Amino acid sequence: MSPHLTSRLPEVGTSIFAVMSKMAADCGAINLSQGFPDFPVDHDLIDLIHKHMRAGHNQYAPMPGVSALRQALAEVIATTYPYAPDPDTEITITAGATEALFSSIAAFTAPGSEVIFFEPAYDCYSPAIRLNGGIPVPIALAPPFRIDWQQVEDKISPATRVIIINTPHNPAGVVLQPADLHHLERLAQKFGLLVISDEVYERLIYDGLAHESVLKYPALFRQSVAVFSFGKTFHATGWKVGYTVAPPTLTAEIRKTHQFITFSVNTPVQWALADYLRQPAHYLNLSTFFQRKRDFFLDQLKGSSFEALPCEGSYFQLLSYRTISEKPDMAMAEWLTRTHRVAAIPVSVFYTDKTNHFLLRFCFAKSEETLGRATEILRKL
Repeated sequence: MSPHLTSRLPEVGTSIFAVMSKMAADCGAINLSQGFPDFPVDHDLIDLIHKHMRAGHNQYAPMPGVSALRQALAEVIATTYPYAPDPDTEITITAGATEALFSSIAAFTAPGSEVIFFEPAYDCYSPAIRLNGGIPVPIALAPPFRIDWQQVEDKISPATRVIIINTPHNPAGVVLQPADLHHLERLAQKFGLLVISDEVYERLIYDGLAHESVLKYPALFRQSVAVFSFGKTFHATGWKVGYTVAPPTLTAEIRKTHQFITFSVNTPVQWALADYLRQPAHYLNLSTFFQRKRDFFLDQLKGSSFEALPCEGSYFQLLSYRTISEKPDMAMAEWLTRTHRVAAIPVSVFYTDKTNHFLLRFCFAKSEETLGRATEILRKL
């Protein structure tokens, strides 16, 4: 007799990223859908991992993360924002940013509590909220994807406990400004809210803009968790190593959930990253590196019928296809992949109600050869 099964996520299937990557592979298409680079990780970093494996760093890491890595991160953060976190009580190494987000949401979402976030949104937010008994409260943004903070305040109820922000934003490519952080700080203090700040693209900011981390705003940071990703920073998304930075009382709660989700993270990779971070050149020039890729992609698109929306950060470019087709974006993405052999992500999947703005998301974290082949096809549509 089969056991009685009630799905906790009955409408959730395979993620759009896996769907489009499989479609791209099946069709032999150029994959600009899933956000991963197609150029190699620095050989020095690979050698450091090998070095630490041979040195015997192959067993469980400490639950909060290897001490050397947490210390290195504390020094990097202190010279970046500046905020000097305590590596022992404020930094936790996680199995990627997605686990960092899940552990944070699990730590602070009680059954029946509301969590506000902004759509289009990275697809793990809502499922993580619901799995932990919370109520997702999405606020839909339309191009140019700027937040109306009065609308946010109007959405806050006695049940609201958390606000999730994402800057630079995936998929919109916009970055929050100082005024946004000041508004957020005011609301967090006024209503006693916790902020989870998804900052995985912190190093990928363009055109002279600055990254406005919650770490730069002391009063706000006292009520915040910042989430980061080594995979995005060092082109190694498959390693799944991220981290949280939060005040000691919040970090203690995150570690309670983290220890029962993954407990600890790949040990030799942590040791290697600790060594690698000692050289600032490994991360300080990333914005220049990726801005060149963005600009190359846009330059190669000149003369096409696609309209590029502003991309201020991340490694994603939104393109409007309104003048090309009236297809819904999911149908457009499938047609583009199967017929023209270029894969992208339909932006409607980042909305709860599947809002169609006739936008596709393209990843430009690729070699110029890959981008050149893709844009040659796109220019002909």
